[in-house]
Amino acid sequence: MSSPRNQHPETRGIDWVAIERIFVLQVLALLALAGAFIGYVNWSSQIAFAEFSAASNRAALESKAHPGSAPAVQAEKRQVPGAGST
Repeated sequence: MSSPRNQHPETRGIDWVAIERIFVLQVLALLALAGAFIGYVNWSSQIAFAEFSAASNRAALESKAHPGSAPAVQAEKRQVPGAGST
């Protein structure tokens, strides 16, 4: 039985098992990175939504505490600048 060291490079051939192992490892690494990326995006969007909800709730509570301020803001929005009589 000959050892791999004694074989000439022309007669060795291609080690398909090693190529398959490398391919499987690359696919697993890609899946792990994709899973980590998707998990991060999901986590960060949940944090952003929680901050948005907290800000919305805080604004709603402030408008209930100061009921006179909301109509003033709405009245200002109705007026169009430069739309006076000519």
